[in-house]
Amino acid sequence: MCILFVYVDDGSVAGRYRLVLASNRDEFYARPAKLAAPWEENARIIGGRDMEPGREGGTWLAIGNHPAGQIKLGALLNVTGENKANVTNGRGPIVANFLKGELTSRAYSEQLLAQDNFGAFNFVSIQLDAIGSDRSEDRSEGRSQSGGTVLHTSNAPHSIDTCKTGQALGFGNSTLEKPLQKVCRGREQFDEIVARCNVPFADKDALVHELMGLLKSDVRHFPDPELTRRAGQHAEFLSSVNVRMPNGSYGSRTHTVILIDHNNHMEFIEQTLSGTDPHTGEWITTRIERELV
Repeated sequence: MCILFVYVDDGSVAGRYRLVLASNRDEFYARPAKLAAPWEENARIIGGRDMEPGREGGTWLAIGNHPAGQIKLGALLNVTGENKANVTNGRGPIVANFLKGELTSRAYSEQLLAQDNFGAFNFVSIQLDAIGSDRSEDRSEGRSQSGGTVLHTSNAPHSIDTCKTGQALGFGNSTLEKPLQKVCRGREQFDEIVARCNVPFADKDALVHELMGLLKSDVRHFPDPELTRRAGQHAEFLSSVNVRMPNGSYGSRTHTVILIDHNNHMEFIEQTLSGTDPHTGEWITTRIERELV
């Protein structure tokens, strides 16, 4: 299970940030991974890397400005409770290939579904203009006045949806049509935080603190018929934004906040569990700043 909240500015309201993102990665604590950092094969891309033997190099969330002039972000979420036939490839390269490639988000999504041999996934792609972010002439393909496009692509079932910018968006481990309750309630809280804090001269540290607080919320949004249908007896333990399974081996092990202002200055803040116990293990904070031009 993972969860993702996103706001992409549409140019209609004055604000400090053109992108605000908050995300949890839920995974087995013992699964090896690298902390977020510039990638060795392409330093223009930043993100964590899966180091599970046989799946090295995959990622769940990353951002970069390749090719030059474009800011691209990709996030991968599994679709829980869906069995796919003819699965021959792992899902880890989906985000990495998008960021390292030259294709637009829509062209990449179309190619992805045409060659689908993956397990069930939701792939959220964001594409921003790094140059001329205030241009308003191009509104095609859902592009906002400030040059942003958000697509949700899934292979369970096959679909490519353009998501509306200028509002809070929430994504989880089900379809867009039947979101989980924790996604709905979390999106409402995210919306309130962004509306209150995304103003010029806002206290950035306060915004990051509130977003991290949302990602660490243990409130269970249960009962949830859709989550129960998908996850069965584990549903209640998976119904909070911050997941901690009772057996202690699985849960939210990475909390990520990404901010991009209107000068394309990016701040990537991540807290990652080191060890296999969220109560006693060390939480490592990574902060990366970059001008995305």
